[in-house]
Amino acid sequence: MITDGACLGNPGAGGWACILRYDKQAKELFGCAGHTTNNRMELTAAIEGLRALKEPCEVEIVTDSEYVMKGINEWMPNWKRRGWLTSAKKPVVNRDLWEELDQQVARHTMKWTWTKGHASHSDNNRADSLASSAAKEQRAS
Repeated sequence: MITDGACLGNPGAGGWACILRYDKQAKELFGCAGHTTNNRMELTAAIEGLRALKEPCEVEIVTDSEYVMKGINEWMPNWKRRGWLTSAKKPVVNRDLWEELDQQVARHTMKWTWTKGHASHSDNNRADSLASSAAKEQRAS
């Protein structure tokens, strides 16, 4: 699964997209929010992609978001241990989405992979295009 989020302004109109692949099949999902941030759209893309899976499975999520990668792999265990507070004892930003992502991740066997955005990864470029269009047009699949 490849995920991406976009925002026109930050905050501003946002869009998210994910591409689910299994063998030779692909399904594109996308959606929007009227006033949001890029980080919220990045998280939403991963959440919605995982939510679309009807049963537990092995999932590789490819993202160009360092925020999502660091959050899921480095920060979240400490946030949870501290009662959803940062190391500076402040509430975690986007806690609602981090908690939802944590619930979705728990259903699956996960692998997280980072890719450089706007580079040579064709699915990442497609997800970026879908998310950007959803943000501009405020539409969803």
